[in-house]
Amino acid sequence: MDFNLFVYCTLGRREELQAGKAGLRPDLYQRMLSELGEYVETADDLGFSGFGHPEHHLQIEGFEASNEPTLTGMFIGNHSKKLRVITCGFVSTTHNPIRTAESIATMDHMLGGRFSVGLVRGYQARWVSSFRIRNELAPVGPWNRDTEEDALNREYFTEFVEIVLAALQNETFSYRGKHWQIPPIDYKNPHEAPVYTKYGKGVEKDMVISEVGICPRPLQTPYPQLYAGFTHSMRTAMFWAKYKGRPIVLSSNFDFCERLWAEYNIEASKHGHSIKPGDEAAWGGVMICAPTDEEAHALLEDVKWMWEEWFVPFGQGHPEYLVGSPDTISRRIEEASERFPINECFLLIPQGLHNREQIMRSLELFGTKVLPRFS
Repeated sequence: MDFNLFVYCTLGRREELQAGKAGLRPDLYQRMLSELGEYVETADDLGFSGFGHPEHHLQIEGFEASNEPTLTGMFIGNHSKKLRVITCGFVSTTHNPIRTAESIATMDHMLGGRFSVGLVRGYQARWVSSFRIRNELAPVGPWNRDTEEDALNREYFTEFVEIVLAALQNETFSYRGKHWQIPPIDYKNPHEAPVYTKYGKGVEKDMVISEVGICPRPLQTPYPQLYAGFTHSMRTAMFWAKYKGRPIVLSSNFDFCERLWAEYNIEASKHGHSIKPGDEAAWGGVMICAPTDEEAHALLEDVKWMWEEWFVPFGQGHPEYLVGSPDTISRRIEEASERFPINECFLLIPQGLHNREQIMRSLELFGTKVLPRFS
């Protein structure tokens, strides 16, 4: 079983967040970077498999300051030698899909094939609505589920994913959809450029651009592992089964997990994919490992506070809590793996919220006492 760590790039301890506007303090951002670099190096040494982060912007409150997917990913990559960097992910409504494909391929090369990526729809309205590249596209969440806004977002997201994958898999391509026309229909290069026809592909002799291609091509074939982002949605999981994208499911509801794993497999087979047991989705939760259950649950209080303050208003329920001694956490992982096959586990760590000593102890305990039991 592979174990990946995941951080939100939180800038403050609880009292610093409660003081307000922690995201505006450069000293807290510098401390976060220092701690993050140390956690990545430690995870690399302990044998963790990957290290992930999301994309969020305008976070002056300081709860999630992972504000540039490629820069954050490269920071993690530069502090590790073996870890996969898992950028999860690019928010579709705020990015050009060809540029996203280029970023994925470039990151894949710069990290020597240690890159994995998620593509997501976007739910934090303040920044998504400010960054969106189409005015008609809205962020999505419980407030507009199953509405016309939700349907339009899904429609756009499908085109976004198809364009990204077409760019990653083909030398050149064209795309004709409702939201994207790539390249523009009958667009002619405004000047003669014989180099396009002599050495390239996709430009006709009359300089009409019929197809485009990205450079570089991905290092991994056909492209890095795709993730669906954190989901509790069967509909989202079924969407990604078409593309062999792997949902990350942080649910304590094992009945739901069993059903998702089974239905994902059925849906993937409809699209010609044979899924290795355990690769249907990744499972996990918030992880706090301490010498005793009592110590771990005392540390959980700040995490639950953050979840209630920050995530619940966005419509996110509480995740699985892998909290306790090494034995307790191991038993819970074993219990889950007896219900549904797990090849990959994501562990959210309370980076920023807990201090350096607390996080380091948790990582070292898990890495030396839990991880070897599942290797």
